[in-house]
Amino acid sequence: MTYPAAFQIKVPGSTANLGPGFDSIGMAVNRFLTLNAVHSDKWAFTYLDQPDFCPPIEENLIYQTAKQVADAHQTELPCYSVDVRSAIPLARGLGSSGAAIVAGIELADYALGLQLGEDEKAWLACKAEGHPDNVTPSLYGGLVVSSQSTEEVNSVRLPAPDFDFVTVIPNYNLKTSEARSVLPTSLSFRSAIEGSSVANVLICALLSHNGELAGKMMESDRFHQPFRKALIPEMPQIIRITHESGGYGTFLSGAGPTVMSLASRSKSALIRERLADAFPDYECVVLSPVSEGVRVTLFTHEQHPANH
Repeated sequence: MTYPAAFQIKVPGSTANLGPGFDSIGMAVNRFLTLNAVHSDKWAFTYLDQPDFCPPIEENLIYQTAKQVADAHQTELPCYSVDVRSAIPLARGLGSSGAAIVAGIELADYALGLQLGEDEKAWLACKAEGHPDNVTPSLYGGLVVSSQSTEEVNSVRLPAPDFDFVTVIPNYNLKTSEARSVLPTSLSFRSAIEGSSVANVLICALLSHNGELAGKMMESDRFHQPFRKALIPEMPQIIRITHESGGYGTFLSGAGPTVMSLASRSKSALIRERLADAFPDYECVVLSPVSEGVRVTLFTHEQHPANH
């Protein structure tokens, strides 16, 4: 079998939950994981942005996922030397593991010519991640609403909302496992109904471009933010500054610690400036939704990394 000599995989990061959409709503954002893969006689991953990050190949999430796909199709994964660039910080709530899983699926699919369908890719990604809210936006792009059972995942891709997301990225990690450990094992029937209705109204508000209502719903979550807020002590101040500066609402990105604030495109720069003044040790940026999900590009001879 002839394998592709060199290709690029580009995966958007994501924000999950958007407040009340716990484990079901996610959105692709303009932070990217990029892999340049060149066919080789052995596997190697070089993290150009993080030269000290060099886990053993068996512990590399991209490789692990690609190998699982190959094994499931009873075929051998060819070796590639992969240069990795990532603008998605690890363990910050911007979908770093979800993007790596999607990249691994695409790596196996493209290298082996499996021609997997998007639904099959989504199910593979959700089984690997455990929940769909990060992986499906990285796969499809846009705003994605998903429901995952033990047997399948069903997703609807919606247009990317026409808002900015002012983002505060703290300088500390928060592992998803730690953030999940503070969640309750059950909610009352009334709380579950309220939480579900809040998420429903959020989606409708985003689609109808009602930023004020969407922001209100983002701050009205019943499922996880009330229990996780103690893990992110900066959140009340971020909420206050956002509202004082004309923003619509604030929510935890995924499990945190990254915090996002919904804003109009005309107000986002001012909000970012004020948050940067309040949190000089943190990264404060304006992120935007992206419509495209993962993309694979075959290098021509002129583009081949070995020729540069």
